Amino acid sequence: MDLTAFFTMTSGLYVVSAEADGQKAGCVINTAVQVTATPPRISVAVNKENVTAGVIAKAGAFTVTAIDQTADMPYIGNFGFRTSADYDKFEKYGCETSAVGSPYSPQHACALFACNLVETVDVGTHFLFIGNVVDAERLSSEEPLTYGYYHAVLKGKTPPKASSYQG
Repeated sequence: MDLTAFFTMTSGLYVVSAEADGQKAGCVINTAVQVTATPPRISVAVNKENVTAGVIAKAGAFTVTAIDQTADMPYIGNFGFRTSADYDKFEKYGCETSAVGSPYSPQHACALFACNLVETVDVGTHFLFIGNVVDAERLSSEEPLTYGYYHAVLKGKTPPKASSYQG
């Protein structure tokens, strides 16, 4: 099987974040999608081993920001290649609080979706979190960063915990 076929699936890059019991967590994902219009719902896939997955489950809410094309590799590395277990990912890029109480950084983000968690589905290595969108906002007019742009232009790598990782 040619698993690189999955690289042809169009997707963006996002930061999903939450806060529970005083712990802020966030990570880069490439699997966020609108699943219904009424009510507006989105789903995100987060690796079970990521601190962010546990914090989302505890918080019962999460926020997704769509990364824009102004993002550079240090920004993506900050949210995508470090752990929230012992590092404050929001310190360097600023932190605001969404309508559901989740932290988010407005830097390099073109849109925001604040969600209350309505369902969690175990899909193997990842949890699929489905949320009711209670707030959505355009943060800038910049173009969203696609996974294809990340690989082709920024020459980014896929980390082992990503849903599209090719070991």
